[in-house]
Amino acid sequence: MFETLDSVKADAIARLVEAGKSRHTPMHTPVVGTSDGDMRVMVLREYDPDTRRLRFHTDARSPKCAVVSEGAPASVLLYNPEAKIQIRARGIGRIESQGTIADAAWEASTTFARRCYLVEDAPGAASDAGTSGLPDWAQGIQPSEEQVAPARENFAVLLVELERLDWLYLANSGHRRAVFEASDNGWNGQWVVP
Repeated sequence: MFETLDSVKADAIARLVEAGKSRHTPMHTPVVGTSDGDMRVMVLREYDPDTRRLRFHTDARSPKCAVVSEGAPASVLLYNPEAKIQIRARGIGRIESQGTIADAAWEASTTFARRCYLVEDAPGAASDAGTSGLPDWAQGIQPSEEQVAPARENFAVLLVELERLDWLYLANSGHRRAVFEASDNGWNGQWVVP
């Protein structure tokens, strides 16, 4: 099934593209790690094979934004238990809260998704009780464009430009693993022992 590096590379790229488009694949919600050792599950919004870039949305006030800022190592772990395929990706992350990429991502989001950025305190702020952080008026509604407009200042995009992919297929007949390094010519692959 996965007998050539080209077939493995094609599988990895197809899975990343699908993960950015379909909320029905388990790889749509990978674990993202930052250089401070922190990890969190995030929604993968897009993978662009031409730029080797993953796109996630985040709150600009989130602590990870200060860690990543204009460029820092980031890692992404994706797993599909049905396919028994894991992809570990590493690259350089950066945060964009202004500009064409952030603006386009904001415009492409639904008002329900934009509502998340109306939270009054920054993510991770202490609270006396369990809370969504949303203002009372925004609880459980599909807000209008006008209602979510103030949330734009809290919205940011986390971009991770991939430098390395580590692809692992778990199989009873014998696991397969390959590593790909980014280069000017695309991805250079090498089989490795699982």
